[in-house]
Amino acid sequence: MEYFRFENMDIWKDAISVSEILFDYSDKAEEKRYYKFAEQLRAATMSISNNIAEGSGSFSDNEFASFLNISRRSVFECANILQIFLHRNIIDANEKNIIYSQLVVLSKKITNFRKALKTK
Repeated sequence: MEYFRFENMDIWKDAISVSEILFDYSDKAEEKRYYKFAEQLRAATMSISNNIAEGSGSFSDNEFASFLNISRRSVFECANILQIFLHRNIIDANEKNIIYSQLVVLSKKITNFRKALKTK
Protein backbone atom coordinates (compact mmCIF):
# COMPACT_ATOMS: atom_id res chain seq x y z
CA MET A 1 0.00 0.00 0.00
CA GLU A 2 1.30 3.43 -0.95
CA TYR A 3 0.54 6.55 1.01
CA PHE A 4 2.30 9.44 -0.68
CA ARG A 5 2.12 10.91 -4.19
CA PHE A 6 5.89 10.70 -4.75
CA GLU A 7 5.89 6.92 -4.32
CA ASN A 8 4.18 6.61 -7.71
CA MET A 9 6.53 9.00 -9.48
CA ASP A 10 9.13 7.53 -11.83
CA ILE A 11 11.58 10.37 -11.19
CA TRP A 12 11.50 9.62 -7.46
CA LYS A 13 11.98 5.87 -8.10
CA ASP A 14 14.89 6.66 -10.43
CA ALA A 15 16.43 8.96 -7.81
CA ILE A 16 16.24 6.17 -5.24
CA SER A 17 17.90 3.73 -7.67
CA VAL A 18 20.72 6.16 -8.39
CA SER A 19 21.15 6.80 -4.68
CA GLU A 20 21.97 3.14 -4.08
CA ILE A 21 25.05 3.41 -6.30
CA LEU A 22 26.04 6.81 -4.96
CA PHE A 23 25.82 5.57 -1.38
CA ASP A 24 28.16 2.72 -2.34
CA TYR A 25 30.60 5.29 -3.74
CA SER A 26 30.33 7.24 -0.49
CA ASP A 27 31.26 4.08 1.37
CA LYS A 28 34.32 3.72 -0.88
CA ALA A 29 35.33 7.30 -0.05
CA GLU A 30 35.06 6.55 3.66
CA GLU A 31 37.25 3.47 3.24
CA LYS A 32 39.92 5.82 1.86
CA ARG A 33 39.28 8.19 4.80
CA TYR A 34 37.65 10.92 2.72
CA TYR A 35 34.91 11.34 5.29
CA LYS A 36 33.75 14.84 4.31
CA PHE A 37 33.64 13.89 0.62
CA ALA A 38 31.54 10.86 1.51
CA GLU A 39 29.15 12.91 3.62
CA GLN A 40 28.82 15.59 0.93
CA LEU A 41 27.89 12.98 -1.70
CA ARG A 42 25.36 11.41 0.66
CA ALA A 43 23.76 14.80 1.34
CA ALA A 44 23.58 15.72 -2.35
CA THR A 45 22.22 12.28 -3.21
CA MET A 46 19.51 12.48 -0.58
CA SER A 47 18.62 15.98 -1.73
CA ILE A 48 17.58 14.63 -5.13
CA SER A 49 14.87 12.28 -3.86
CA ASN A 50 14.04 14.38 -0.78
CA ASN A 51 13.17 17.43 -2.86
CA ILE A 52 11.05 15.40 -5.27
CA ALA A 53 9.19 13.92 -2.30
CA GLU A 54 8.85 17.24 -0.48
CA GLY A 55 7.77 19.06 -3.63
CA SER A 56 5.11 16.46 -4.37
CA GLY A 57 3.37 17.60 -1.21
CA SER A 58 3.09 21.17 -2.51
CA PHE A 59 -0.28 22.79 -3.02
CA SER A 60 0.79 24.45 -6.26
CA ASP A 61 2.72 23.47 -9.36
CA ASN A 62 4.87 26.58 -8.99
CA GLU A 63 5.98 25.47 -5.54
CA PHE A 64 6.58 21.91 -6.78
CA ALA A 65 8.67 23.31 -9.66
CA SER A 66 10.92 25.08 -7.15
CA PHE A 67 11.62 21.81 -5.36
CA LEU A 68 12.32 20.10 -8.70
CA ASN A 69 14.86 22.83 -9.49
CA ILE A 70 16.66 22.06 -6.24
CA SER A 71 16.53 18.35 -6.99
CA ARG A 72 18.01 18.87 -10.47
CA ARG A 73 20.79 21.07 -9.08
CA SER A 74 21.62 18.28 -6.63
CA VAL A 75 22.07 15.93 -9.59
CA PHE A 76 24.69 18.36 -10.91
CA GLU A 77 26.34 18.51 -7.49
CA CYS A 78 26.62 14.71 -7.48
CA ALA A 79 28.20 14.81 -10.94
CA ASN A 80 30.79 17.30 -9.71
CA ILE A 81 31.59 15.22 -6.64
CA LEU A 82 32.04 12.16 -8.85
CA GLN A 83 34.60 14.07 -10.91
CA ILE A 84 36.51 14.77 -7.70
CA PHE A 85 36.18 11.10 -6.69
CA LEU A 86 37.64 10.11 -10.06
CA HIS A 87 40.57 12.50 -9.68
CA ARG A 88 41.21 11.25 -6.14
CA ASN A 89 41.07 7.59 -7.29
CA ILE A 90 38.06 6.83 -5.12
CA ILE A 91 36.24 5.51 -8.19
CA ASP A 92 37.52 4.56 -11.63
CA ALA A 93 36.47 5.95 -15.01
CA ASN A 94 34.12 3.04 -15.72
CA GLU A 95 32.30 3.51 -12.41
CA LYS A 96 31.98 7.24 -13.07
CA ASN A 97 30.68 6.72 -16.60
CA ILE A 98 28.02 4.22 -15.52
CA ILE A 99 26.50 6.50 -12.91
CA TYR A 100 27.05 9.65 -14.99
CA SER A 101 24.80 8.32 -17.72
CA GLN A 102 22.12 7.61 -15.13
CA LEU A 103 22.49 11.11 -13.67
CA VAL A 104 22.13 12.68 -17.13
CA VAL A 105 18.94 10.71 -17.76
CA LEU A 106 17.58 11.60 -14.32
CA SER A 107 18.34 15.29 -14.87
CA LYS A 108 16.44 15.22 -18.17
CA LYS A 109 13.49 13.43 -16.59
CA ILE A 110 13.29 15.98 -13.78
CA THR A 111 13.48 18.81 -16.34
CA ASN A 112 10.76 17.28 -18.51
CA PHE A 113 8.53 16.63 -15.52
CA ARG A 114 8.98 20.22 -14.39
CA LYS A 115 8.10 21.50 -17.87
CA ALA A 116 4.90 19.43 -17.78
CA LEU A 117 3.72 21.21 -14.63
CA LYS A 118 1.30 24.09 -15.06
CA THR A 119 3.54 26.90 -13.83
CA LYS A 120 3.35 30.63 -14.35
